[in-house]
Amino acid sequence: MSTRSYQQFIGGRFVENSGSGSIERRSPASGDLVARFADGTPEDVDLAVEAARIAFEEGPWPRRSGMERAEVLNRLADLIHINRDRLVRIEVEEAGKPIRFARGDIDGAAGLTRYAASLAMQMSGLTYTNIGDGKTALISREAVGVVALVTPWNFPALILSQKVPFALAAGCTVVLKPSEFTSGSAFEIAALAAEAGVPAGAFNVVSGYGATAGDHLTGHPGIDFVSFTGSTRTGSRVVGNTSRHLVKSSVELGGKSANIVFADADLEAAADGALMGVFFNNGECCVSGSRLFVQSSIADDFIAKVVARSRKMKVGDPFDDDTDIGALIDHNHLAKVAGFVKSGVEDGAQLILGGNVATKAGGHFHEATIFDRVEPHMTIFREEIFGPVLSITRFDTVDDAVRLANDTAYGLSNYIWSKNIDTVLTVAKRLKSGWVQANTIIDGAPQLPLTGVKGSGFGYEMGQAGFEEFTQLKTLLIQTGPRAPVFPV
Repeated sequence: MSTRSYQQFIGGRFVENSGSGSIERRSPASGDLVARFADGTPEDVDLAVEAARIAFEEGPWPRRSGMERAEVLNRLADLIHINRDRLVRIEVEEAGKPIRFARGDIDGAAGLTRYAASLAMQMSGLTYTNIGDGKTALISREAVGVVALVTPWNFPALILSQKVPFALAAGCTVVLKPSEFTSGSAFEIAALAAEAGVPAGAFNVVSGYGATAGDHLTGHPGIDFVSFTGSTRTGSRVVGNTSRHLVKSSVELGGKSANIVFADADLEAAADGALMGVFFNNGECCVSGSRLFVQSSIADDFIAKVVARSRKMKVGDPFDDDTDIGALIDHNHLAKVAGFVKSGVEDGAQLILGGNVATKAGGHFHEATIFDRVEPHMTIFREEIFGPVLSITRFDTVDDAVRLANDTAYGLSNYIWSKNIDTVLTVAKRLKSGWVQANTIIDGAPQLPLTGVKGSGFGYEMGQAGFEEFTQLKTLLIQTGPRAPVFPV
């Protein structure tokens, strides 16, 4: 396995890091050194912001037609598809996710880029002609300017593609700071964007740590908008950074989603959904259905079904197509997940499957783990675990299910399993989350926006709303013909 090395990508090319430091990334599955990234400094961030500012104020990208920007973004989508195998390998090496899920991520990145290209051709405004004699008002939508994007390690290419193509489609220029764990795909896609025709300075990437490069970028006076995806704790710091210059921001943060199974559900589909909800992407997923609520009348049989299926989950080599759960991102996160499992036992929840670190040479693996009889006061009910750990709580009525689901500081996503459309619509309206899905889980399409409420953040990703985050409105009021004097002579 060869080691990939990356310098900063600024002004359309790779440039030497201003400092001497580098970040070594070892595979969380094997411990092998797979990549080195430049340890970005505030000076690197300054150079990237300056390049993006020049590209926005003086470069061709914001002045190109929507059709021209769409053509470039479609070429980028083609290049992502052509380089799919390489990008998939990078995702597996750096993130430790099972390869079959990494393939879906890269396909999703290409799809998001194509959808963003379609939006570039549709940016429009409004005209009002009925606001008074001789008055016409034009409300136009314009690119917001230079945007700072900060992306997490769990879906490196996919979440990048929820932001970068939409910003470029709107005519913005970009400075991206990917996670220090998984920066490889960001550099690769930036180089592909240049090959596709994105002009120099319109898409810049600076790798580094959050406390240095990330904080400097999100608090930079040369930034017009910040879009961040990550933990609620870090998101709060980002919002604080943006407040120094009153910069608009969008933050998609953590979650503690409820996966609610009613007695009238398709129980086979719901059981599969329970596994998908908590074990997909190793459980390292902000919309994970980590709290499973099961109606009491079916609880024993349904839980037995979920446990039986979970026993078959294969933990191991993420490059094996049969692997269901790969390696967690690093040893610190593995220890954190193990700490949550310990707290579940100590709080009195019933451990009915797993519970142990999966011993693999050089890797950070955890068994598929399930707790039953989880109560709302327990830590595993309240805190985002971000690992393959499922907590099960039983409920009797619709009111019980809604109360339990909303009993959280988060509000990103929730899931409902029922064949009764009245139940689905009634419960969905009462759930306090930006995203609700029924009879499916962790599903979606580029057209559908994702947003959070409460501790899960604010602003939009994807969809028309996600595109419009990278725009601002301007109102032009025109008086034609004679204007009645306010102060007659």
